[in-house]
Amino acid sequence: MRIPVGRHGPRLSSAWWRGAAALLAGALPALAFPAPALWWLAYGALVPLLLLVRSAGSARRAALDGWLGGTGFMLAVHHWLLPSLSVFIVVLAGLLGLLWAPWGVLVRSAMGGRPSVPRALAAVAVVPSGWLVVELCRSWQGLGGPWGLLGASQWEVPFALRLASVGGVWLVSLLVVAVNTAVALLVVLRPARLAMVSALVVCALAAGGVWMWAPHMKGDGRIRVAVVQPGVIENGDARFARGEVLTRALAGQHVDLVVWGESSVGQDLAARPDLAARIAKLSTEVGADVLVNVDARRSDKPGIFKSSVLVGPHGPTGQRYDKMRLVPFGEYIPARSLLGWATSVGKAADEDRRRGTTPVVMTLPDGARLGPLVCFESAFPDMSRHLVRGGAQLLIAQSSTSSFQDTWAPAQHASLAALRAAETGRPMVHATLTGISAAYGPDGARIGAWLPTSASTSAVYDVPLATGTTPYVRLGDWAVHAALVALGAYGAAEGARALRKPAPGLPAPPSRTARESPARPVR
Repeated sequence: MRIPVGRHGPRLSSAWWRGAAALLAGALPALAFPAPALWWLAYGALVPLLLLVRSAGSARRAALDGWLGGTGFMLAVHHWLLPSLSVFIVVLAGLLGLLWAPWGVLVRSAMGGRPSVPRALAAVAVVPSGWLVVELCRSWQGLGGPWGLLGASQWEVPFALRLASVGGVWLVSLLVVAVNTAVALLVVLRPARLAMVSALVVCALAAGGVWMWAPHMKGDGRIRVAVVQPGVIENGDARFARGEVLTRALAGQHVDLVVWGESSVGQDLAARPDLAARIAKLSTEVGADVLVNVDARRSDKPGIFKSSVLVGPHGPTGQRYDKMRLVPFGEYIPARSLLGWATSVGKAADEDRRRGTTPVVMTLPDGARLGPLVCFESAFPDMSRHLVRGGAQLLIAQSSTSSFQDTWAPAQHASLAALRAAETGRPMVHATLTGISAAYGPDGARIGAWLPTSASTSAVYDVPLATGTTPYVRLGDWAVHAALVALGAYGAAEGARALRKPAPGLPAPPSRTARESPARPVR
């Protein structure tokens, strides 16, 4: 017995399967990030999505595939936000995934069908450029910031860190997507295989050339930095007391700076001079200034701020940095009047925190200059670059991922400091309240062991300082500008090509051969 189906039944089923495949293919690159940290997978993880999108039967289908692939990637990279945002994470991933819809159309245009060898070579430059523009757009703080940039998956690969010193994480993303594009075309386009192998060789030679050419920073002494990580302690007073115990144990270890994690102090020090006096006493006992992080309502201005405050033996030194870039939904709700309902389905902020207005470079008693960042500000390449251009010799990130202890978030966050160190040629210390804490040298290489999320302890890192200027600090986001130029050139070429085509539906006039003669008029 044959069961009748609707006229569009099989086609609809195929569309559903294709959509599911796009979601899964988009999620695959997330395995290259910590905690799985399969960094090598990044160089082929995009191939399934590229092959799927290039096979789309129409530009509309390619845009849909790109959107679903981007949504899958966003869900996979940010899945640890589910406890905080609940089902809203699906909505957020779907909205951000829309940024990949034009990229899907670009992939079909550059790689679809049977492209010529020159066109295939152009795709190796154009497709990565399109991906980079998507990364640039979603890096805007209002859209969540640059968490999960594809190049960031290469944080522990030495040659990738050298690339970052030249063109930032953007240049690493370009390389990763270029390799994926060449591999995808190598698989499906037999006439272009030699050209694609050549493109892969060029990528390898370019990375090797950067490895040899990129300047090394010159050593400039050392600084001993202690990180205090009390662990998950819900009560603010108990957490403060645990920080005191761990800090006091550092006496006699000749440290130059002690760093507490994000929200390590829950009350404004100006309103609580007793807390300020306790930290000042610790500074005296240890023989070093203490950089704490105050998460509290200010006594001198309205609103709640997250602030890095430097405290010496005589109390707060007056050097203070107020966090400038806040975590969407975690610390403020964008368009609260429209999206305020998010507080009822997750752990979104009940009250928006206030923003700082300017970066701050602090000076220690021995003259060393440090640039503080708070929480996910370490994900923004421009912030650390501006601090180094302002004279920072050491970058500090104060963080807390206590809401996500058993997820990929702590490892992902700790890995970002390696890229910021490599980009700027300055060491960076990632100090967290609850782990993972870490330190990296001026080349992005790890110093010592990570402090895991299970630890309630302190650690001292002997951090090498450096002088010199990396190409990225000097030139900035030139890789992004190059990608925009490549896309502009491709768009211009495609526009010229379209103009050269005859208009559809207007047949050319019939040609007349030499043997034909005009018809004679009838008389």
